[in-house]
Amino acid sequence: MMSVSLFSSRPPWPERASSYPGPQVVREPSDPDLEALKSGDESAFEALIGRYHGPMMRLAMSYLRDRGAAEDAVQETWLTCLRTLDRFEGRSALKTWVFGILLNVARSCHRKESRILPFTSLFRRDAGEGRGPTVDQRRFGGDGLWSAPPDSWSNVPESKLLDRETIDQVKAAIEALPAKQREVVI
Repeated sequence: MMSVSLFSSRPPWPERASSYPGPQVVREPSDPDLEALKSGDESAFEALIGRYHGPMMRLAMSYLRDRGAAEDAVQETWLTCLRTLDRFEGRSALKTWVFGILLNVARSCHRKESRILPFTSLFRRDAGEGRGPTVDQRRFGGDGLWSAPPDSWSNVPESKLLDRETIDQVKAAIEALPAKQREVVI
């Protein structure tokens, strides 16, 4: 029986030549011609969008959960790719580079979204009631719209008083007009 020391630096098996050739840069066979992209070939860019837009949307949706925000992130990614295409060195596949940009954009958007507090999440804190929504949820229909329009403010006593004062001031101004001008208004 062969004994192996745990502290030995030699492996217990014989050494052989490795068949692993080492790291290699592998270009995806479906990558469009980089030179065409760098020269501004619109059809090459359209082909790239056609190939990657769907997977990019799925990846963005996994970070953002809102289709509009995901579309914005994908669009921002394409704009960034166009602006920085001349800096693409080819050390990775073009797809890897594009999706890396998308990940950075989506993470940035997610951080921004997490700092925004939506209006509907505002709560009031009443002494006896604890926390609850600011507006009674029964005032809204299933579609998120008002179930009935809000009460008119014309019945508020202050509003009635201001209306009365306004009418009195208009009457006084009409009375102050010369007779011929007063006839036109009345």
